[in-house]
Amino acid sequence: MTQHENAPSSLLKAPRFAPFFWTQFAGAFNDNIFKNVLMLLLAFRAAQPGQTDILMNLAAGLFILPFFLFSSLAGQIADKYEKGRLIRMIKVAEIGIMCAGAAALLLGSTASLLALLFLMGTQSAFFGPVKYSIMPQHLDATEIVGGNALVEMGTFVAILAGTIAGGLLIQVHSVYAALAVIATAVAGWLASRKIPEAPAASPDLAVNWNIFSQTVRTLGYAKKEKTVFLSVLGISWFWFLGACYVTQIPAYTKNVLHSTEGVATLLLAMFSIGIGAGSMLCEYLSGKKVEYGLVPIGSLGLSLFGIHLAAAGSLPVPEVPHSLMGFLAAKGSLPILFDLVLIGIFGGLYIVPLFAIVQTRSDESHRSRVIAANNILNALFMVGAALLGGVFLGPMGLSIPTLFLTITLMNIAVAVYIYTLVPEFTMRCLVWVITHLFYRIHHEHLDKIPAEGPAVIVCNHVSYMDALIIGSCCRRPVRFVMDKGIFGIPVLNFIFRTGKTIPITAKRKDPEVYEAAFQRIAEELEDGQVVCIFPEGKLTRDGEIDTFKNGIEKIIRRTPAPVIPTALKGLWGSFFSHKDGTALVKRPRRLYSKIHYTVGDAVAPEHATAEGLHSLVLNLRGDHA
Repeated sequence: MTQHENAPSSLLKAPRFAPFFWTQFAGAFNDNIFKNVLMLLLAFRAAQPGQTDILMNLAAGLFILPFFLFSSLAGQIADKYEKGRLIRMIKVAEIGIMCAGAAALLLGSTASLLALLFLMGTQSAFFGPVKYSIMPQHLDATEIVGGNALVEMGTFVAILAGTIAGGLLIQVHSVYAALAVIATAVAGWLASRKIPEAPAASPDLAVNWNIFSQTVRTLGYAKKEKTVFLSVLGISWFWFLGACYVTQIPAYTKNVLHSTEGVATLLLAMFSIGIGAGSMLCEYLSGKKVEYGLVPIGSLGLSLFGIHLAAAGSLPVPEVPHSLMGFLAAKGSLPILFDLVLIGIFGGLYIVPLFAIVQTRSDESHRSRVIAANNILNALFMVGAALLGGVFLGPMGLSIPTLFLTITLMNIAVAVYIYTLVPEFTMRCLVWVITHLFYRIHHEHLDKIPAEGPAVIVCNHVSYMDALIIGSCCRRPVRFVMDKGIFGIPVLNFIFRTGKTIPITAKRKDPEVYEAAFQRIAEELEDGQVVCIFPEGKLTRDGEIDTFKNGIEKIIRRTPAPVIPTALKGLWGSFFSHKDGTALVKRPRRLYSKIHYTVGDAVAPEHATAEGLHSLVLNLRGDHA
């Protein structure tokens, strides 16, 4: 497969993804045309003096309320029925709602528009669980991150485009807005007709129609797996941050930047473009796997540039509010745009892996209900953002930059809390940073490592970094069997412990550690995990592959599993290898290396021998150590 075919953009041409992408894009675009048209009508035409703020907040609440009320029901339905047909039914409902919405726009009925906004929220609440649970059914493991990146990018582009389109259309005439929402709904339905079948995950599920008891039960599904639940909380926290920024942009533009509405649109565009760019960058940096090591990097960027934005202060007060060009010419404007773009980029790095974790680590039988729980918490956190903004800027009388600083400090506290509870995030972050700092890694045939079930990886042992490099390449968690001395190296020890590495030593040195290691290996294989061993038992001293010890045969006899021969090349001569002196203490010859990791065909356990595996690894490595 060519590099072009591997690019995430190639999914936009794939029949199993493209129709779904354009369906969800049209839905997000239509939501925001309708919402912005309604907000403008409430602000400038329909509301009497003194009622504008009440109606605006009522509108926001009516759109978010269905996510509390109906997400639990929507999650059950998404698990029970075939998802392609379900999406088409939801899009038919959207056409009906938009036809009624068009009539309300033409009649200028505020009450009808508010009721229809509630129905739009309901339609979105039912689409949400299907939106994210259908992707793992149509995408393979190498495409999940790319698919999520495209969906996140598309969603924010659609939000921005819909908001702008709504504002432009209503300024011309409400009839154009009415026609646009109907046409977009029809376009979404036409796209949905091409979505391939996605079989029901739990066709025998008995739907609980009590939305209150089911909401509690749905949240319970998300709590079953700690990493999944904390990922859900992380996603909801991102929507809290995003809602705080987006909600305050108009007032921030007017009162802090002393600028016009066009500048507010520019700021929103920079934030949205940043999230889209960050989402796509995440796909590139992750190496087509769920790389949750990028999540702490995203948190760090959100914090740094959030503080910088808060510290930017206000622009000088002009005689008349800054126009778009006046704003761009004003001193201090470019750093503000820079901050918003980078907050968006790091937000993309933060949220895409979290969505992928929820999708891949949730049990397929109730994945939609876990995503429904995510939507419930998202809505709750967004309401919390509105309440926090109202309290800070209202009774407390604080400034918007102070609010931005406060939510940034809260973000730091949340990050510390989550990464303390799940050190796996920090561990993967360290692995990603270390391996990308010192190496440019090229890998081949990773798909030969089974996507599920037990397996034993064997590899030549060149440097102290071997386990980190293999771990950073593999799409599944790997349990490494490692010399106890290497296991104890500072910093690396945290990574190895968190990654459930199995320390081992020679039987003559410590029989208890030796036997405990083989017991752990058996338990991990019986649990369906991937175990990696370095059969040489030590780092190479001459760059050649030493004899494989018979420990691999003992492992396979005790717990039969396929054995995957792999080879590392390009590490000999690095600071972490023994070339020209002892590793880690000699003068570095080079700190950055191009290395290769190659995976061979699996060997059945009954045919796996130390000598045979040695030959396979030697052939994979070739002449280049």
